[in-house]
Amino acid sequence: MITISHLTKSFSGQKVLDDISFEVKKGEVIALVGSSGAGKSTLLRALNYLETADSGQLSIDDFTVDFQTISKEDILTLRRKLSMVFQQFNLFGRRTALDNVKEGLKVVKKLSDEEATAIAKEELAKVGLTDRQNHYPRHLSGGQKQRVGLARALAMKPDVLLLDEPTSALDPELVGEVERSIANAAESGQTMILVSHDMAFIQQVADRVLFLDKGNIIEQGTPDELINHPKEERTKAFFSNYKRNFV
Repeated sequence: MITISHLTKSFSGQKVLDDISFEVKKGEVIALVGSSGAGKSTLLRALNYLETADSGQLSIDDFTVDFQTISKEDILTLRRKLSMVFQQFNLFGRRTALDNVKEGLKVVKKLSDEEATAIAKEELAKVGLTDRQNHYPRHLSGGQKQRVGLARALAMKPDVLLLDEPTSALDPELVGEVERSIANAAESGQTMILVSHDMAFIQQVADRVLFLDKGNIIEQGTPDELINHPKEERTKAFFSNYKRNFV
């Protein structure tokens, strides 16, 4: 069980996360939705300590961290338990796909090159990139780069995989290959917290959806409950506008 408790974050005195609390069961896929500026990406980044939360706690099984008193050791443990897939790939340009996936295994998990290579090859195979493992990022398509990023995150065997709009930077024809790889990881039991504007994909992959507005969780439920039968007025307005524009 993963528990996020009373997470807050402000920028220049403006609250971006306002006392956020929710739980994630092992193997569950949680989707965060809401308008731009609602706090979705900040929430993911705060969980992984890429943004410094003002206060709040995160518990993963018997590990608990308080963001007000977090230590360097806590940060290292946190990043062993959480892996993140970014919008813009964030690959090392001068390293092959295989070396990009190996990096965290060697630096963070202190595995030998032989051990890291075996795991990296296995994860690249899962996302369909065995034939691209020795290619550099400049020779990969956007979809291939993002699948390398996904393989890199999954190679760390995280308790929770954080995905921040993983297909938003891709051309439309490349979205499907990345979403298939994410769906396969979900089917294998990987716990995920996902930020996405693709409601069709959310309906396919998510177990539960949290609707954020102005740093607050306004409503939550299954994809069908939130997208097709929202209860709160703000949620109704959001999905009504989404359907009018995109469906």
